[in-house]
Amino acid sequence: MTDMIDKRDRAEQFRARLRQGMERAGMSQSALARAIGVDRSTISQLLSDRGARLPNAQVVGACAAALRVSADWLLSLSDRPESAAEVLANSMTLTEAPRALVDEQIFAWHKEAQGYKVRHVPAGLPDMLKTQAMLEWEYAPHLGRTSAQAIGAAQDRLAWMRGAQSDYEMAMPLYEIDSFAAATGYYEGLPAAVRREQIDRFLELNAQLYPRLRIFLFDARRVYSAPVTVFGPMLAVLYVGRNYLAFRDSARVQAFVQHFDWLVREAAVSDREFPDYIRALRSQLA
Repeated sequence: MTDMIDKRDRAEQFRARLRQGMERAGMSQSALARAIGVDRSTISQLLSDRGARLPNAQVVGACAAALRVSADWLLSLSDRPESAAEVLANSMTLTEAPRALVDEQIFAWHKEAQGYKVRHVPAGLPDMLKTQAMLEWEYAPHLGRTSAQAIGAAQDRLAWMRGAQSDYEMAMPLYEIDSFAAATGYYEGLPAAVRREQIDRFLELNAQLYPRLRIFLFDARRVYSAPVTVFGPMLAVLYVGRNYLAFRDSARVQAFVQHFDWLVREAAVSDREFPDYIRALRSQLA
């Protein structure tokens, strides 16, 4: 008896969704009949039959294709009317990543995640935590005359973080902070005065914002991460150089959350140990 009730419910849901799909597509019974190659009376029967029977798979598939919805949605197997291809296209997008601080897309994602935890593995040192001198040294060659505007954008980003009521967790490899302090590799030629000021800036912001801002350092010889930011439960963005690869489906976002939490668990320097670690680096500079 239960099976019969379930079948009737599903058949009724199919009729309701077929009507809804036709309304959304602006398609009449006659137009749908022509599109799928059946008589108008067949569509009328599909919409009015009160029995428990569902149409065969060929008719369901043809209706779905004509109405540009998924067959699973018509059959109440999915709550999303889009086709599988459209769901995939909407859940993963590629956005240009300019070599500049004026990046309205990143700022828009931060605003979208207001109130949620933001998990961030930066490509280098986090821009929003850098001093003006550090930003000028790093970005002026790329930005030229717009460097002042770009630096203002980074400062705006930090101001937003202060007032957005979002928690920020950041994870960086140990070699990044060590290379910065020693002015080796990417940071070769960075003056000691700029490095000391930047470390003081880290200490100042950590004291002001902890525990809403927590910074962890992981050993890249043991664990690894590409640059990625997870904006709450709704969005994960992978930085691949010239582009951001953004994921919005819950399964992939949760996978990035688990990846970040793994970095935190495996951190060589915890958020509580971070101030002492960089103070030791500063003493070597002095």
